[in-house]
Amino acid sequence: MYKYLLTVSTISVLLFMFSCCNSDALPEYETNKQSQHNHDFHSYANTSQVRTRHLHLDIEVDFNSKTISGIASHTLENMGFDTVIFDIKALDIHKITLDSPNGEETYFKTGTHCNTLGQALYVHVKPSTKIVHIHYSTTENSEAIDWLSPNLTAGKEHPFLYTQGEAILTRSWIPLQDTPSNRITYSAQVKVPKELMAVMSATNPQEKNATGIYSFEMKQSIPSYLIALAVGDIEYRALGTNSGIYAEPVLIDKAVYEFADMPKMIETAENLYGPYKWERYDVLVLPPAFPFGGMENPRLTFATPTILAGDRSLISLIAHELAHSWSGNLVTNATWDDFWLNEGFTVYFESRIMEALYGKEVSEMLTLIEYQELVAENEEIQKSQYPEDTHLKLSLDGRDPDEGMTSVAYVKGAFFLMTLEDVVGRAKFDEFVKNYFETHQFNTLTTEDFVNFLNKTLLIPNNIKFNTDAWIYGPGIPSNCRTITSNRFNLVDDRVNEFVNGKKATDLGIKRSDWITQEWMHFIRQLPSDIPVARLKELDAAFNLKGWGNAEIMTEWFLVGIAAGYTDIRPEMERFLMAVGRRKFIAPIYTALSRTAENKIWAKNVYQHARPNYHAVSFNTIDAILN
Repeated sequence: MYKYLLTVSTISVLLFMFSCCNSDALPEYETNKQSQHNHDFHSYANTSQVRTRHLHLDIEVDFNSKTISGIASHTLENMGFDTVIFDIKALDIHKITLDSPNGEETYFKTGTHCNTLGQALYVHVKPSTKIVHIHYSTTENSEAIDWLSPNLTAGKEHPFLYTQGEAILTRSWIPLQDTPSNRITYSAQVKVPKELMAVMSATNPQEKNATGIYSFEMKQSIPSYLIALAVGDIEYRALGTNSGIYAEPVLIDKAVYEFADMPKMIETAENLYGPYKWERYDVLVLPPAFPFGGMENPRLTFATPTILAGDRSLISLIAHELAHSWSGNLVTNATWDDFWLNEGFTVYFESRIMEALYGKEVSEMLTLIEYQELVAENEEIQKSQYPEDTHLKLSLDGRDPDEGMTSVAYVKGAFFLMTLEDVVGRAKFDEFVKNYFETHQFNTLTTEDFVNFLNKTLLIPNNIKFNTDAWIYGPGIPSNCRTITSNRFNLVDDRVNEFVNGKKATDLGIKRSDWITQEWMHFIRQLPSDIPVARLKELDAAFNLKGWGNAEIMTEWFLVGIAAGYTDIRPEMERFLMAVGRRKFIAPIYTALSRTAENKIWAKNVYQHARPNYHAVSFNTIDAILN
């Protein structure tokens, strides 16, 4: 519990919950004991009064009806209140019983639906109540769940399901207190079709069983957004004593090759910032509809197949998700306004892993690519309705927390830490980061908690003055931001200049295999905005950029082609948009297409067919882009 939690009155919280989202008034059984409330404005849960300590799921996955149904059993800690409030969204609540699944039914009520937050679920409890059993089922509007038909999988034979809970979508497949400030342990029994296997962000099977019933346990406490489930035709391969890969059988060999360095990454991360606390680190390669590059579900990262480049050039994504085992999973942002604490630390940690394993040159190129993206997005945000979103500490009250998931949290956050490292020195900064993880393990922090810890343990003892407030509460990129250069990018720039000044693409003296992904991305990004279409066709003839197969390179090429009016790329771009659901790639492409009337018409036609292939995280974004 944080010191300013007590300053949030019940009245102010209820004004947000019940006026912002037009919810019902408090039920009659709620008493004036409610003098404090959860300070997370993206959750209805009253965790400062009654909180879940452990969640047990007894559920069945039905692909025919596309529902998950069963019982969510919450073991409670009650500070003397007669109501526990859960978060739900698009769930059918059948009944609620106390202390036994077949026990006494209790009174419950739901608030009016809010498009962003869902609904509050009020449950009347007794002082002696230990467990609340919520009997429920999901609906077709449960946004966390992606039900994939066989044709949307790699194997094309069996259906697939996965959940994506970050930021506030777990409430759409489990009724629970959906705030990162309340860490819980959980267990589950999951029944699935016998030909499929279930895995979760917990202990996991390594082969299918004959019953289709799987048991799971997560003994370490985690925030609710990290509870995750996947069901499909999945195979497992070990990579080391505590790591391995899950994937569809047709992808498993490719994935094993791509992620061969995972055991080295784990060892490198531990050498930097202390022991891995989650026992195993495995990765599940999902079908292409997955909206993110990766999701750091503890013990089992969910990863996009778009990183299977065949040359291990996109392995930094695994370094990123592994780093989350410390930053985000071990030490978690208390609210979504503090999201940078998760991602800024993780991008910084990722760069340190990549530097230790692959050298400073590679790490610098990766960081410069991210910095280019930060500069571009920072300019866009400053011109938007919410220029304050360029601050690290956000103010997302009344907004979807997904709106805070920009490169500001990731890259500005990382450069804040890199700049601190430059000022205090790497040895002292590493000691600080290691101490930060150790001191706050299995806890949640606000930005203000972090600033206090930074001042107390690093800046004041070393008599260092630093513009912390400018970085955290100020706009844009501060002037003392670390500067990074790359000799390899300078050589790429030379080739760009030669091409722009008239040298033929075939005379540049380079082959596709000469450069890694990031060098090709940099090459494409440095092409002038007014480049003639004929020159783009020349590059395609030499290097087949539009049909490369590497999603990072193809996305950059499509963006350049759209801006130049290079319509020859449309067949490859349509296939890409139909096959890939990762928001990082498709959102910029649809945005670029929406800028002209003719391109927008074409984009809407493609999207009409592609939308069923996307997760809600992606299609909600694209719906807004294309109106």
